[in-house]
Amino acid sequence: MKKGACKIVMTALAALMALAPVTAEARTKLVALPDREATVIRLDNPRATLIEEERTLTLEKGVNQVDFSWKSVAVDPDSIRLQVLGHPDRVTLLNVSYPPGEAALVWEIASQEAFEERVRISYLLSNIDRLITYKLVADKPETRADFKSFLVLRNFSGEDFQQAQVLLDYGQTFERSILHEETQQLLFLKAGPIKIEKVWTFDAAQKPWDPDELDENVGIPVSYHIENVAGEGLGVSTLWGGKVRVYQDDGHQGTIFSGEDETGLVPVGEKMEVEIGDSRDLKVTQRKMREERINLRRNKDQQVVLFDTDEEIKAEVENFKDRPAVLTMLQHIPGQWEMKDCNLKYEKKDAGTLKFRIELPPKGKQTLRMRYRRLNVRP
Repeated sequence: MKKGACKIVMTALAALMALAPVTAEARTKLVALPDREATVIRLDNPRATLIEEERTLTLEKGVNQVDFSWKSVAVDPDSIRLQVLGHPDRVTLLNVSYPPGEAALVWEIASQEAFEERVRISYLLSNIDRLITYKLVADKPETRADFKSFLVLRNFSGEDFQQAQVLLDYGQTFERSILHEETQQLLFLKAGPIKIEKVWTFDAAQKPWDPDELDENVGIPVSYHIENVAGEGLGVSTLWGGKVRVYQDDGHQGTIFSGEDETGLVPVGEKMEVEIGDSRDLKVTQRKMREERINLRRNKDQQVVLFDTDEEIKAEVENFKDRPAVLTMLQHIPGQWEMKDCNLKYEKKDAGTLKFRIELPPKGKQTLRMRYRRLNVRP
């Protein structure tokens, strides 16, 4: 055991009742228990780590007391459970008591016979957790990439674990020893080359409409989109959120670092979107061509209390690259509205957000024109 680590300790106090009548005296025996025989570290839930360990209790016939203590180890006392595995029909857990002022509990166990009883003890342990990280290496054309996912296991719990089964929610299991204050990185998912799509995203509410009017260069956020679908090594399970580091083949048997992002949970069938920075390969220039008040409604004092608007937006998108490009454009129309004319297809992300997918040829341009009315606007 590593110096400075604090071990979870178990002892057993076996109370043997003599076979004589009630007047017989009871004898007690202190039994030193062996170390863990098997340990599972379950990382299914990112908010809590469940430890399952199996031990063999030396039980005498009658009532036995088993002490379980966790000095200087952050165990949640309410989470501790004992399960009898060997003779569940002949060994019964009677009650649990918690001595005052101690990091310990006492199980009172009744056994019909003397047994070497195998039990499973489970509890939630703090300060042992995991991170998920990803490494993406895109090819030179940025159409395919090698995809790797790593488990970073961190143990600052105060407890050493020898040859433990580390279980993820994906179903993968690793057998590892991990000591207190140790961090390990394990490769658990490798796929590729998988298909990726490079997408630029222009949000009209966030980006300047005319970048030429600014003294600084204005880039457009660019990201890689990866579908968690079957066929290329993905699509088996949900991809947990974590940091994604992105590299690109430089064409000279090396790689360059493109950027990094934090991704959220990606269920099967959904897309992972990894933003890698801003790019000036595309340019968007947007202008409002029309904005008029129409259909004015007045109160008895002839004050305007409601009106509609007639508005028109024109957005020009230019691709400076010698390869095709895809731009996601987000336009926002607040309140109640109706579209009168639009030359490009869109989908509604929500009641006031329109999402356009604009495909651009090499060195090509596209223009969005949309005319809409905002209804029942208050001054």
